[in-house]
Amino acid sequence: PPAMRMFHFPKVDAIADSGEEFRRVLWTGENSQFVIMTIPVNGEIGEEIHDVDQHLCLTSGVCKAVVEGEVQTIRAGDLVIVPAGAKHNFINIGDKPFQLYTFYAPAEHNWKTVHKTREEGEHDEAVGLDEPPAWALK
Repeated sequence: PPAMRMFHFPKVDAIADSGEEFRRVLWTGENSQFVIMTIPVNGEIGEEIHDVDQHLCLTSGVCKAVVEGEVQTIRAGDLVIVPAGAKHNFINIGDKPFQLYTFYAPAEHNWKTVHKTREEGEHDEAVGLDEPPAWALK
């Protein structure tokens, strides 16, 4: 588990905007996880369902959010909450990558996860290499 101390991420929008990988886990705790993502032009997160709640905050770009069939255009500065069990996808509809930071509660990914591409992430999830640590599943 993480040390019992404060973890400070100054200028969190800039941290998310500096990411180049599809997914990078920045912090994992016993009850939540902090991740940044970059989705390329014409890319998408991919339709998925989590057993955990997810809060996503777009820091740059524009995307189409689809949550349980409801469609909404999301722009930088917007926050979307996806409840556990909801089918969802985020699709880049802009002319530049969209970037975001997201919180899972509890953790969804391995605490060391860095996926350069969506395909790499899907592979690691399919073969069980992207599971959260047992201590993060309280």
